[in-house]
Amino acid sequence: MVEAVQDAGVVVTGAGGGIGAALARRFAAEGARVVVNDLDAAKAKAVAEEIGAIAVPGDASTIVAEARDALGGTIDVYCANAGLPSAGSESADEKVWALAWDVNVMAHVRAAQELLPAWLERGSGRFVSTVSAAGVLTMIGAAPYSVTKHGAYAFAEWLSLTYRHRGVKVHAICPQGVRTDMLDATGSAGDLVLQPTAIEPEAVADALFAGIEEDRFLILPHPEVAGYYQVRAAEPDRWLTNMNHIQQKWEATR
Repeated sequence: MVEAVQDAGVVVTGAGGGIGAALARRFAAEGARVVVNDLDAAKAKAVAEEIGAIAVPGDASTIVAEARDALGGTIDVYCANAGLPSAGSESADEKVWALAWDVNVMAHVRAAQELLPAWLERGSGRFVSTVSAAGVLTMIGAAPYSVTKHGAYAFAEWLSLTYRHRGVKVHAICPQGVRTDMLDATGSAGDLVLQPTAIEPEAVADALFAGIEEDRFLILPHPEVAGYYQVRAAEPDRWLTNMNHIQQKWEATR
């Protein structure tokens, strides 16, 4: 059992399935008191009933106060997991860009606005951001998703560097392919890039809990992402050339 989460009040957004449901199950198994959030009320209720948690359905941007009340007044861990897999190029409709920004970035910002005053006052709190390897690398065929996931990663990084000396712990989870409905929604680009090394959602939960025990910010359920990240930083032209080759391979299959 991970002592840091035992009896903690935990909120997991987007937890009606996939990574969110796996996180909720793991937190409950570790002895936490869990709120399961999802836009789909039936899915949130089903997961909550399965693990002995509390369902608080609705828009992840608006449920912090209700979730806090459901947990008796205190949220110790907030998992900003709800996300949107927006495909498209620079030509994607502005409504697609706006929705991706709202769900993948601003929902995290709004949650932090609600959470931080109490966390800073008491000197503790844990913010878990489900980002994606696209947030530290990129993803072909998905400009709105890639750009906003970079934003989610940047916000998590900013929270960590700004508040870690005041007791706020932040984790950014950055997996590649995970066998969920979201992966299915990535279409042929996901089939090429993500499916071959896709992992189960439970493996993402395992990686997070290892990171919590080691007090690590960057959580990489696919360890090879660390090497790609290093090449991207040290040799950007080499990395971009390699990614362009993947882009061309994808275009040839369409």
